[in-house]
Amino acid sequence: MTTETARENPPSTIIAAFFGFLVSTVSAIAGGLLILSAHDEIAAALRRANPALAQDRLDRLTLLAQAVPVAIAVVIALVYLWLSFKLKAGRNWARVTLTVFTLLQAASLLTTEPSWAGYLSCGVAVVATVLSYLSPSNRYIAGVRRAG
Repeated sequence: MTTETARENPPSTIIAAFFGFLVSTVSAIAGGLLILSAHDEIAAALRRANPALAQDRLDRLTLLAQAVPVAIAVVIALVYLWLSFKLKAGRNWARVTLTVFTLLQAASLLTTEPSWAGYLSCGVAVVATVLSYLSPSNRYIAGVRRAG
């Protein structure tokens, strides 16, 4: 494989990993957005934790409890998307970073109560990670590294 070919034509394993990380990102966003439908549950939990809360304070805290995780999910999704494109371009550091993020995501399944979207996102990310380390992926990334 020539350097130009390596730079222009990622193998199917990298393409599949790229789309896998995209699907993982979309399903993670879907899971993050599920919190928007939990307004009443969040408000009830906050009310149980502090029955003396005024209604306007309860409303603000509920909104904050929804907005912060959604904002974090959006930032993480943007980073994942950026890393996915860098992986597709053959950047090994992006592959390593995505691997670390996938391991952290898998570990979080053990410490939280994930939704179906959390399991789906993690499963797809694990498959994408494995694909990114198969022989064709390794050759492609090595070729891009040599060309760079």
